[in-house]
Amino acid sequence: MDFSEFQHIRTYNFHSHTQFCDGKAPMEEFVREAVRQRFTHYGFSPHSPLPLRSPCNMSQSDVPAYFAEVDRLRAAYGDKIKLYAGMEIDYLGPQWGPAHPYFDSIPLDYRIGSVHFIPNPEERYIDIDGRYENFRGKMEQYFYRDIRYVVDTFYRQSIDMVEAGGFDILGHLDKVGHNAAHYSPGIEDESWYVRLVDMLIDAVVASGVIVEVNTKAWQDHRRMFPSTRYLSRLISAGVPILVNSDAHFPSLINSSRAIAYSILDEAASATN
Repeated sequence: MDFSEFQHIRTYNFHSHTQFCDGKAPMEEFVREAVRQRFTHYGFSPHSPLPLRSPCNMSQSDVPAYFAEVDRLRAAYGDKIKLYAGMEIDYLGPQWGPAHPYFDSIPLDYRIGSVHFIPNPEERYIDIDGRYENFRGKMEQYFYRDIRYVVDTFYRQSIDMVEAGGFDILGHLDKVGHNAAHYSPGIEDESWYVRLVDMLIDAVVASGVIVEVNTKAWQDHRRMFPSTRYLSRLISAGVPILVNSDAHFPSLINSSRAIAYSILDEAASATN
């Protein structure tokens, strides 16, 4: 799928979660809302199947039903909107990620590569995404309160994923910073933290992968992923950018996207 046209067309969203994973409404409700808001292109991206248990990820047995529902909705709404079948694929290391042969065997239009799980010191994969209250508990239970270990592992795993390839869009580039900054205020300004983000951006630039500006947390927390402090560098390096809302509710499919475009336009002007 060629995403280059969407640098100039802004009536799209390629990151959304519905009934097939942890979304809160059926796919058709998202399509109806997308049509109502005059989107021209809309992509579904359920959390992919995993070789471990996760309440947020779809099961492999549901994959045929997912593609069947995409086909049904295309037939019903194809004269109003273009629909795309994607997945947000978790990278768990060489054994599982967007480049795994399984994802070549299913008819995906595009793939979002994301890191939600990292191995703890005992090599058990733990979901560090989600609400801060849960993250704080996991820091105690699984990570011995070692926030630097968690951050370092997240970014190094993200770099490994980018270098392994197999996906089109990098999902929420610095998502760990949100919970890490609650756990350890000021951590995102520390030199070692900034160096890790720089290393990931270097890998992104070398790979040519698309970076999403994820607006999900703006409404409640006034931050985007990646942090707006990194947008000028991404733009200067010519990294292609898409704005996605990562919506789990139909009402939020366009949430804060206009703000993201305004910030991007300002950053682009500043780099010219």
